[in-house]
Amino acid sequence: MRQLLLVVLIVICSSVFSQDHSHSMGRKIVFPDIPGYKTLKTDLHQHTVFSDGSVWPDIRVMEALMDGLDVISLTEHLEYQPHKTDIPHPDRNRSYELALAEAKNHNLIIVRGSEITRKMPPGHNNAVFIKDANGLLIKDSVEVFKAAKAQGAFVFWNHPNWTAQRKDGIARLTDMHTMLIREKLLDGIEVVNDDTYSEEALQIALDNNLTIMGTSDIHKLIDWDFKVYEGGHRPVTLVFAKERTEESVKEALFERRTVVNYKDLLIGRETFLVPLLQASITVKSASYTGKTDVLKVVLLNGTNSPILLNNKSGFTLHSNYDVITLQPGENTIEVKTLERLKELTLNFEVLSAVYAPGKHPVVGWKVL
Repeated sequence: MRQLLLVVLIVICSSVFSQDHSHSMGRKIVFPDIPGYKTLKTDLHQHTVFSDGSVWPDIRVMEALMDGLDVISLTEHLEYQPHKTDIPHPDRNRSYELALAEAKNHNLIIVRGSEITRKMPPGHNNAVFIKDANGLLIKDSVEVFKAAKAQGAFVFWNHPNWTAQRKDGIARLTDMHTMLIREKLLDGIEVVNDDTYSEEALQIALDNNLTIMGTSDIHKLIDWDFKVYEGGHRPVTLVFAKERTEESVKEALFERRTVVNYKDLLIGRETFLVPLLQASITVKSASYTGKTDVLKVVLLNGTNSPILLNNKSGFTLHSNYDVITLQPGENTIEVKTLERLKELTLNFEVLSAVYAPGKHPVVGWKVL
């Protein structure tokens, strides 16, 4: 009986962690490419037992494959090693090496990274695209940033709204962060970390020309922490890269070509947010019904996230309120155009997208 139970558990686990399972469960995070760029789904802030996480590095690879990600980084804390008694590892690159080995037969890019873990300021910061994590074991809180930059790192500020370091949950620049930005030692900032979103961090990014980042900062299981079984998903940074290579991802991050996807909210600069939305919603068909002047429009939402729209077309809708939700897949709306038109562009304010605190883009789709 015990042997039978063991076999059943193995079959269940194999099903859960198979690459095909993500498609059948609909858990893959899906966004289209935009003109001139490939849209790559990334999570560049994750932990394993090699710092303060609860899983082996291969699990992070399996989770990423199930979520349909393109790029991940296991950014173990350099200074905080609570499992070192049980898992001693003088080589801070070990987590990366194990993940790289697990991913070798899969279409997943593994980026070498580490988390510089300090009190505020400068708080916690991730250095990714580094060459050797051991070279960042430096006590001085400014020199470690210089060492990361000497390795060609892209560096971003983690959870600037973290209540353990900001009791009020408000992200604020310190004099040290201002200096790091001025000296080009800090390149980005997390506006989303785990289950939190910081409007203040978004404004800091816009004011200081920093790359907008969003990460899971996962320590336990993605499925549990983000309730994948209820339709949830981890936050990701969508990176608009020229090619699907590590070098191209790095170049895109330095050029600030990102949009964050968080709880079905899209956060990013208008320059990339608008083309992403235009590519995400396509017009399948548009025709007048019978002898009426009511235009039936079938819109395809090509993402896995619902998109919330507010009608700004100048026409009223026949079978919807002005605020409509486009679910993934086909959606039908009816527009009262008053007369039969030969050309028509429908404009919508996208309420599930922001390009600045409280500001939503208005996007047009040509339907006729």
